[in-house]
Amino acid sequence: KCCTETQPKTPNRKQCRSGTGSTSGEQEQYAVALFNGVRFEIEGGGGPQSQLLHRKNPLEDHSIFSGGLFQYLEGNKKWRNRFVFVADTYDVSFYENKVAHERGLHPKGTINCAGYKALTSMEEYLDLVSTSLPGVKAKAGSGPFVKGATQFPLILWHPYARHHYFCVLTEKEQTKWHAVLQDCVRHSNNGLSEECRVQTPAFTDAVRLHRQAQGHYGTWDMMCGGPPQILANLVMETLYPELRNLIGPRLKGKIQQRQRNWMLISEAVYKQVLSQTQAQYEALVQACEVETPRLDAALRTDMDQIITSKEHVSGKIRALVLPRAEQLLRRSVQPYVSSILEALMEPTSRGFSEVRDVFFRELVEVSKNTLNGGGKDKLGEHMEKISMLAFHPVKMQSCYEKVEQLSLEGLQQRFDVSSPSVFVQRAQILMREQMDNAVYTFEQLLHQSLEEKDQRGENLCKTIQCCQDRVLKKYDYDSSTVRKKFFREALLQIIIPYMLKQLAPSCHPDLPPFQELIFEDFSRFILVENMFEEVVLQSVTKDIMMAVKEAAVQKRHNLYRDSMILTNSDPDLHLLGESPSVDWAAQFGGGDEESDESPEGCGRSKWRRRQVVSMIKLDGMGPLPYESCLEVPGVDFIPEEGEMEGGVDFIPEEGEMEGGSLSSACGSVLYRWLTARYVPCHEEASVSLNKMKNEVGFECRSITPSSLSSLLRPHQGNKPSLYLFIFPTLQNEGNWIYDDFLSMLCLWPLYIFVLNQAEFVVLGKMGPCISVT
Repeated sequence: KCCTETQPKTPNRKQCRSGTGSTSGEQEQYAVALFNGVRFEIEGGGGPQSQLLHRKNPLEDHSIFSGGLFQYLEGNKKWRNRFVFVADTYDVSFYENKVAHERGLHPKGTINCAGYKALTSMEEYLDLVSTSLPGVKAKAGSGPFVKGATQFPLILWHPYARHHYFCVLTEKEQTKWHAVLQDCVRHSNNGLSEECRVQTPAFTDAVRLHRQAQGHYGTWDMMCGGPPQILANLVMETLYPELRNLIGPRLKGKIQQRQRNWMLISEAVYKQVLSQTQAQYEALVQACEVETPRLDAALRTDMDQIITSKEHVSGKIRALVLPRAEQLLRRSVQPYVSSILEALMEPTSRGFSEVRDVFFRELVEVSKNTLNGGGKDKLGEHMEKISMLAFHPVKMQSCYEKVEQLSLEGLQQRFDVSSPSVFVQRAQILMREQMDNAVYTFEQLLHQSLEEKDQRGENLCKTIQCCQDRVLKKYDYDSSTVRKKFFREALLQIIIPYMLKQLAPSCHPDLPPFQELIFEDFSRFILVENMFEEVVLQSVTKDIMMAVKEAAVQKRHNLYRDSMILTNSDPDLHLLGESPSVDWAAQFGGGDEESDESPEGCGRSKWRRRQVVSMIKLDGMGPLPYESCLEVPGVDFIPEEGEMEGGVDFIPEEGEMEGGSLSSACGSVLYRWLTARYVPCHEEASVSLNKMKNEVGFECRSITPSSLSSLLRPHQGNKPSLYLFIFPTLQNEGNWIYDDFLSMLCLWPLYIFVLNQAEFVVLGKMGPCISVT
């Protein structure tokens, strides 16, 4: 269907394996990384000690966010309401509805956000899609191949994998969900765990050297996700252009159809590549683990000789490379170091300063509310919210936005930096870590003070103030230390690849003879290529350290000098770091007292309290009951495609409605208005009926199976086409609703809404647009 000519063959396994030469390179780098790890263990090392406490598992027993979204289904090109749940792993799972999630059913799908971009504009999305096929651009004014259900889309775009389309009803929802999805992408792109002191450096060095062998130096945006994902991205970096040149010219049809078909092909190939890299990486890890005991024993036996041999060869390589490196450094690097550093320091320091301000404002609010609201009884409620402040993407958004202003314009092409996003996301992760460290330290200090003596009123506020001042002082010191380390690492990531690229043509031909100087028994632990890079690193490290030190001496951006060591005013504070996180709601009150039980037997209030991001509150009304987010009009009770002949479209096609869309006329205005005025969760349906009859003039009547058929007959002239049905429950599948009501809904082009006390669900086809004011 995609091509008029013969379909090209799918890339075979040999082609896919050709891009994963880094796996064999990792076996070489594994022995080197093991040597470096054992040497570090023996010789020791480290930097300045953190003043703030660090929480080991901050998101334990917490989820990030959940709520209703419209999702576009690729199979039948329809929109369906889905319950979306973001767990502490930052994976995005979507379910048929909230009940399915609470019952522990398997999700309909799960998205690992590594490598994705979260978008809120269809225009921005189409610009990215148009770059996937060169020479194929949609004409001005032509519509996208995905029609949004509302004017507030949320799109997850990936250069190779499947794209995901969602939408919501209000701008407030869109802002919150966008912040959550951005946090999922940020977390997934954070890189491999640094706790793995052997596997992580071995893998990253192997990938870097493999890309350098292909001529790709500098930062790489797709170094994200787990090792199999990174390897799949590495394969696609070479395979994707080849497939595009081979298949792209053969795609036929309209522009939108060609773009869609190419996306489907890319997704299928990426899935195949990912399945192979997954299997190959697992086999590689097993092979390395088998070799580890033998390599470790050899290292510990011959460590002194290996170090001596390495220093001997490094000295000879240094004599060859260092003069050339220093000349390149003076001519092409030193004039730009201060410019690069300034471009990094300005937005990053503003971001860390905003973290301090947000933390300070939250604590001031705690003091005010505690003083006015009854002391310890309210303290637990406020502290429960602050405890997860660092992982609240909406509250942290102002901090993240400061760093997003980072720009390396004018320097990116010179130093082969693909984009500043690598540094932006790393700085944002460090900001989140520092915020959580500050919050956790404050929690432990305050809890310790409250346990020592009973305090209320002004005394409690003074205690909070004292703990706050101590934590802010420690934050300023740790913030300076973390930023200086970030600046040094960022400068190295920018400058070292550039120098390696410039020195490679002249130095690489002279390196092979040095391998002969290494004893065969030590050749697995000492590689000439690694020593060459170490010499280049040493040549530039001094200049980078001096540049950062000068910025600190000049007191620019609130950086402390290296000679300033903060005296530890809390000698026993590190002991508190071993304590578990404080359960403020349980110890000091503030937890929700509802006893409503969820299907798993856990209290609904506990399930809610453990969610980091709070529910959305619309202006002029309270939070919607039973949902953590504004529950959009759904189609939970409409049979899925194939179960009912013809199906039911949620969004009418163009021409079926006049005067606007469902989202603008009914889905947003009518939903919020009716829910706020007539559907409070504690009132009976009859009370709501009386309110609607008296205030609005709705005709209210009892509905029975026999009278339903006559009621739903098509109307003529000015007779109403808006019906509201209120039932005690919609959960009983034996109810006549499922037998008669649902089947009749699809027969008439009416506006049909169902209110189930606290639920508001759109069921049925759309008729003429109704203006509601």
